[in-house]
Amino acid sequence: MSYIMEKQWFVVHTYSGYENKVKANLEKRLESMGMEDKIFRVLVPEDEETEIKNGKKKVSKKKVFPGYVLAEMVMTDDSWYVVRNTPGVTGFVGSTGSGQKPIPLLDEEVEVVLKRMGMDEPITEIDFEVKESVRVTDGPFTNFTGSIEHIDIDKQKVKVHVNMFGRETPVELEFSQIEKL
Repeated sequence: MSYIMEKQWFVVHTYSGYENKVKANLEKRLESMGMEDKIFRVLVPEDEETEIKNGKKKVSKKKVFPGYVLAEMVMTDDSWYVVRNTPGVTGFVGSTGSGQKPIPLLDEEVEVVLKRMGMDEPITEIDFEVKESVRVTDGPFTNFTGSIEHIDIDKQKVKVHVNMFGRETPVELEFSQIEKL
């Protein structure tokens, strides 16, 4: 089998109800089998669902695609084998049988799923640190300066305290909206 040697997203079929267990098993296996350079992220796409029962608001997570897990990986014989033989996995979506390589998701399909989960692609590499001074380069706070109080890598945001009207005001910004001083 010949494979394209780049990171792509694949859909893995699991036994229904085993999605989180498959994610955990796969993450353990890729570490124990030294596959961190071929299998990168494993996601169980979920939506938050708000329900009101007896006057109380309850937020729960609901699987977007029950019975499926997404895996970001470089498809090789080894990485295919590790995923395919993870307990709870029944196969890859898009592979029609033995010896047939699975079909990766299109970038647009992945974007839709990640956006829905609040994890926009691509993840930006950052070299900011908490307490570092930065200037706002975009948005309503352009040209304000402040110090980073919190960095949320998953959401690609920072909380910066800017000096506005003589007091420190926390502002949530995207990584792309700030630069180092």
